[in-house]
Amino acid sequence: MPALIAGVAEPLLSTTDLAIVGNIQENATESIAAIGIVGAFLSMLIWVFGQTRSGISSIVSQYLGANKLNEIKNLPAQAIVIVLGVSALILGLSYPFAKEIFEFYNASGTILDYSVEYYKIRVFGFPFTLFTIAVFGTFRGLQNTYYPMLIAIVGTFINIGLDIVLVYGIEGLIPAMHIQGAAYASVVAQVTMAIISGVLLLKKTDIPLTFRLPFNPEIPKFINMVLNLFVRTIALNVALYFGTSYATNYGDAYIAAYTIGFNLWLTGAFMIDGYSSAGNILSGKLLGAKAYKALVTLGNRLITYGFLFGLLLAVVGFVLYQFIGKVFTKEPEVLEQFYNTFWIILIMQPICSIAFIYDGMFKGMGEMKYLRNVLLLATGFVFIPTLLFFDSLDYKLYAIWIAFFLWMIARGTPLIVKFRRKFLPLAQKT
Repeated sequence: MPALIAGVAEPLLSTTDLAIVGNIQENATESIAAIGIVGAFLSMLIWVFGQTRSGISSIVSQYLGANKLNEIKNLPAQAIVIVLGVSALILGLSYPFAKEIFEFYNASGTILDYSVEYYKIRVFGFPFTLFTIAVFGTFRGLQNTYYPMLIAIVGTFINIGLDIVLVYGIEGLIPAMHIQGAAYASVVAQVTMAIISGVLLLKKTDIPLTFRLPFNPEIPKFINMVLNLFVRTIALNVALYFGTSYATNYGDAYIAAYTIGFNLWLTGAFMIDGYSSAGNILSGKLLGAKAYKALVTLGNRLITYGFLFGLLLAVVGFVLYQFIGKVFTKEPEVLEQFYNTFWIILIMQPICSIAFIYDGMFKGMGEMKYLRNVLLLATGFVFIPTLLFFDSLDYKLYAIWIAFFLWMIARGTPLIVKFRRKFLPLAQKT
């Protein structure tokens, strides 16, 4: 449960921005579209460079299970320095070319202007988010999901409070900053979460944050894991780019509706990620201890709990179907496109649960290469052909969400088969 709550933190920053900015009186549709386009690009960066969490968590949990934690105490600090160096490079390269980046997403006119404006503020929270993610990975490896939950709750409430104040303003005190206010609110929340993360890691664990050489012997393994996940995440973001780019090309109402749906899908995915996190940290520990029977039991239980949780999300979504759309916008054209396709996102949830849970377990066991290959094949041979086929039939947003649905099935099925073939025989021998 703590992991489930913590997992929602990052998507809630963008979702909160959407809900509050979407209800301003001026240019609401363009603002929603801009947040969606920037959110897609930032999600790509975070997912690509945030893979340190899985790498750190996998190594720490396996060493914890083998009772050899002292051997990798210096690894988290070294990993954090590596990823922060890369994030600074990305920030420096992307900032001056923000306009060109979002033109690549088919943004133009007011939407392009808003995208650049929003990104040039929000990007400064990027290094702080990566720092927080790396610390979360360390806590997860130590089987601790409580502190990440606390940090996520604090960050979410700060973001919501500042969003209301900075977007709408306070008469006579603070001017209404609209989309810029939403960006500043997110950055302050990200900085605060990073500070709290560092303080808790230093005060509540024996893991130092001081960078010292020589590099830990597990650093090459860590880098190899992250590189495999890097390639995998590039494949993931190819799918996200195609989705955002095609929706933008369909028109303002379509990209706005897609943005709302995508952020809701993302929020559901990160909620389910709580079960994925449990699979990640426990599978690594059990593998390190060679407790294969318990590992199989864990997989069976998580898939049941995850499927039921995904089903619950779908039911809640159908019950609140009309209400959910109106939380984000009052624009009739946007709501029409959103309501037309939201049901696909909802029926995906149980399938997404299974895929994400086994995703987490394979990361915990260090099976990054297999995860990479599965996603490359799912994107190249399922998502893109499906999108192109249904787009040719003029299905528009239907084409995008059908492609995502089949993509999730293609991601999850091979993981279940591989897990059972590998660990069922080992469990029977123990």
